[in-house]
Amino acid sequence: MTSGPPIRVAFALLPNSLVLDWAGPAEALRIANQLLRASGQPERFVVDFVSPTPSSIGSVGVTLSGLAPLPTAWDGPAWIVLVGLPGRTIAVDSDEARALLHWLGGQRLERGRLELVTVCAGTLLAAHAGLLAGHRATTHHHHLDELRAVAPDCEVVANRVFVLDPPVFSSAGVTTGIDLMLHRIGEVCGEALAAQVAQTMVVALRRGPHDPELSPFLAHRHHLHAALHRVQDAVSAQPQADWTVPRMAEVAHTSPRHLTRLFMEHAGVAPLAYLRRLRLASAQLALQAGANVTRAAEQSGFGSDTQLRRAWRQFGLPGSPSSATSATANR
Repeated sequence: MTSGPPIRVAFALLPNSLVLDWAGPAEALRIANQLLRASGQPERFVVDFVSPTPSSIGSVGVTLSGLAPLPTAWDGPAWIVLVGLPGRTIAVDSDEARALLHWLGGQRLERGRLELVTVCAGTLLAAHAGLLAGHRATTHHHHLDELRAVAPDCEVVANRVFVLDPPVFSSAGVTTGIDLMLHRIGEVCGEALAAQVAQTMVVALRRGPHDPELSPFLAHRHHLHAALHRVQDAVSAQPQADWTVPRMAEVAHTSPRHLTRLFMEHAGVAPLAYLRRLRLASAQLALQAGANVTRAAEQSGFGSDTQLRRAWRQFGLPGSPSSATSATANR
């Protein structure tokens, strides 16, 4: 799978481009080339940083110089990588942005020849350039509505780490760009090499296109109530513990009835439903680590396999705990 012509990967940068959006994926490609060389194989990726201007400033204030001009032609297979910009919305009215969009509008994407990879709000740049019509794509959760407005002909997919719709490959933002690039490395160079790259980068758990962008451990936390956060911190740290609503109320220094009101008002979920979702997430991690269904249920605080299976169905997870165990065993 590692044979084939080198792939030119052009990171297209604008002023204030988010550094982590491009640095992480670029490092993954560098490490892939390094591992290929070490095994006596030719490198597969030629990484370029291109821009409408020869120098720019990154999001953290670092000066980037020696940037190549936007390519006028492609010699062999290539990926264009678009990355995010800071801000609640993505402004495209600068001279540099207009130049980039004009250039993007002239590109003809084709599977295996010229492909598009977007990280975070880089998907918005592709949308403004008209490259997403008829495609499925995702972006950072802060920009989902903006993407729907800019690209009404695009099927916007929410709460996904990345979405594959060749020749368009989009990711949700920041670290998910690394997940997507590892996936692409696996497609080109094989899963064994992609796993080596992930191990070198100390990426503890590679996420796939069907994984949610937001961890269940971060859900229902968009509030400012200190006592409720204290309870959620305690439950998140030990979801397998013998939690009851009265015990949670002790952590919050309030009554069980008042704690239930706080959960519903500020977190939008009942206390025990919140607990079950965390236990389910813990069980999923245990299954992914190789535990059988009985052991995963025990480790995550479910009283039995039946309780785990019931929660699995309640929250609409695909398949079953047993199928998740089988999928892990077959990797």
